[in-house]
Amino acid sequence: MNRQVSFQQVDVFSEIPFKGNPVAVVLDGNELSTAEMQAIANWTNLSETTFVCTPTDPQADYRLRIFTPQSELPFAGHPTIGSAFALLKHGFKPKTPGSLVQECGSGLVSISMDADKLFLTLPEPIIQSIDHKELADIVSALGVPLTNVRASAAIDVGAKWITLQLSNSEEVQSLHPDMSRVAVLTPVGVTGVTVFGMAAPDTDSYVEVRSFAPSEGIAEDPVCGSGNGCVAVLMRQLELIEESNYVASQGYCVGRNGRIEVRYKENGKILLGGHAVTCIEGLLNL
Repeated sequence: MNRQVSFQQVDVFSEIPFKGNPVAVVLDGNELSTAEMQAIANWTNLSETTFVCTPTDPQADYRLRIFTPQSELPFAGHPTIGSAFALLKHGFKPKTPGSLVQECGSGLVSISMDADKLFLTLPEPIIQSIDHKELADIVSALGVPLTNVRASAAIDVGAKWITLQLSNSEEVQSLHPDMSRVAVLTPVGVTGVTVFGMAAPDTDSYVEVRSFAPSEGIAEDPVCGSGNGCVAVLMRQLELIEESNYVASQGYCVGRNGRIEVRYKENGKILLGGHAVTCIEGLLNL
């Protein structure tokens, strides 16, 4: 007899189905092997598929394993928000009302509930400079002049992104990267390249973001949590934002309309989150 496990597909960073970033959430991954998890992630062909398991840390509400179609990640943003949303919708009761603690490859991640939104606390970032030759090659693969890159860093928030500030949001939206070159040039251990540009004052977001991860099997991530986390880190370092919060937009170039909210806390922590909505709910036959 085939095994069955509960399953949801959740659109993250959107209130409107099919306009956010989907994550496939398997709500009971305890009996699945790593090979089975990877096979399911390859089959869903989404940027990430997650598996909820029993935690090993007593502080955690659950343990989350996160897979791209090709590999396992220690942390990712939109799968964290989407999996927490799916669990709560499935009737999960957290240890502490109003908050969840997720155990994952990067350690413990706190998730807070704010009305109908969920916010994760970004893991402590590690910021590194990028070698000039490496930067020049990657920028060339993106198809923009090196002189248009206003800031750059390799930032690790559990997932590691080469993070670049371009001239403005219009330049970000007009990019047509050579994905085969981006894949080859992405260093081992780096998820991909995230670019951002400041939006015009009359728009409903502060920055426009795009994230490319062809080496992970995802040419363009529709709305990327960890990529936006890296942008938030770099914006704070460069003092590009005077307010304690802002909204980023992502997904326009792939027919989505994601909105990611970023909140800077006085203790130095960065919260990142937004809405989520369930698009598919049922059972997986294994």
